[in-house]
Amino acid sequence: MIDRIEAISEKVVLIGLITQDQSAEQLEEYLDELDFLTYTAGGEAIKRFVQRLDKPNPKTFLGAGKLDEVKNFIDTHDIGTAIFDDELSPAQLRNVEKILDCKVLDRTNLILDIFAQRAQTSSAKTQVELAQHQYLLPRLTRLWTHLDKQKGGIGMRGPGETEIETDRRIIRDKIVLLKKKLETIDKQMAVQRKNRGKLVRVALVGYTNVGKSTLMNVISKSDVFAENKLFATLDTTVRKVVIKNIPFLMTDTVGFIRKLPTQLVESFKSTLDEVREADLLLHVVDISHPNFEDHIASVNQILGEINSANKPTIMVFNKIDAYTHETIDEDDLITEKTKEHYTLEDWKKTWMSKLNTDCIFISAINKGNFEAFKEKVYNEVKKIHIQRFPYNDFLYEE
Repeated sequence: MIDRIEAISEKVVLIGLITQDQSAEQLEEYLDELDFLTYTAGGEAIKRFVQRLDKPNPKTFLGAGKLDEVKNFIDTHDIGTAIFDDELSPAQLRNVEKILDCKVLDRTNLILDIFAQRAQTSSAKTQVELAQHQYLLPRLTRLWTHLDKQKGGIGMRGPGETEIETDRRIIRDKIVLLKKKLETIDKQMAVQRKNRGKLVRVALVGYTNVGKSTLMNVISKSDVFAENKLFATLDTTVRKVVIKNIPFLMTDTVGFIRKLPTQLVESFKSTLDEVREADLLLHVVDISHPNFEDHIASVNQILGEINSANKPTIMVFNKIDAYTHETIDEDDLITEKTKEHYTLEDWKKTWMSKLNTDCIFISAINKGNFEAFKEKVYNEVKKIHIQRFPYNDFLYEE
């Protein structure tokens, strides 16, 4: 299976590229996120290596000189792992491992490892295992690099190739079995969703680590696991919630992230079905994050991919307690006001003003503006409920 980062003491270097499609500012943020992913997995990022190239080297991702620099640092500081911010091709992975002579992971591999650590239910474990096998299949040759050190000759080449083909066949068979198992799980989950009756379904969606689970705990008075790490919640949680006199179902879903591995999007189909079948989405955003607009775009892109972009949605801007901004002195006539200087009131006058009643600013952790949030959710659920049960007017008497 995919290598696992075992302990916090494991030292790691992070590697990324500035390209035509990725600016230095973007890469810096991506590496910050990769650093957080590394911490979540149990590693410690010691140094970052950045190179500017028009596009990744098709053989080694980095240029030869930069790769030598990384190699020297790894050897000098006893680094055990190198993690690349982008997904490496099987050839790149194999070549880089030969040169660096250490464990090499890419962003996809790292995310899969975290998912494997976090999965608790049979459904989540099966979905992660399927994604890992799909990732591993084209990269099997890296497991047999020890044969490269043997001298060629009769009897040397054949067995290696046979072992690789045997492993490929085993993994292909395993993928077929896991897909069948997931089909069974999907049917079971579909029956569970059907058995929930005609209650309105509300799904929490958003970037990872924006406070969805904390919000779920507060509004449903449940005990969903939440911590300040990426992908703290992996298994879908459904709770019955009652606001005033209307009951509805609320679902806490797995957080999204940029460059989400395609294997995970496919294998987590049953989890994403909770979003597809929801009547109302609560798109939770960490307003205190400097790049929250990019996070919104990433989530909207994935929602589009699963045909859920046009659902009724309330934008919930969370963590107002942690929001900070730079200030400009009134006498400063030189400094131009940018997004870094925006107060929350300034933000509300931007594109957010076009959302009208479809957004709200809260703090889930200290229940800031929480009554207004509950009122907004109640009104939206009520609209859907009236459409579904037009003759139950007595329910809405307050």
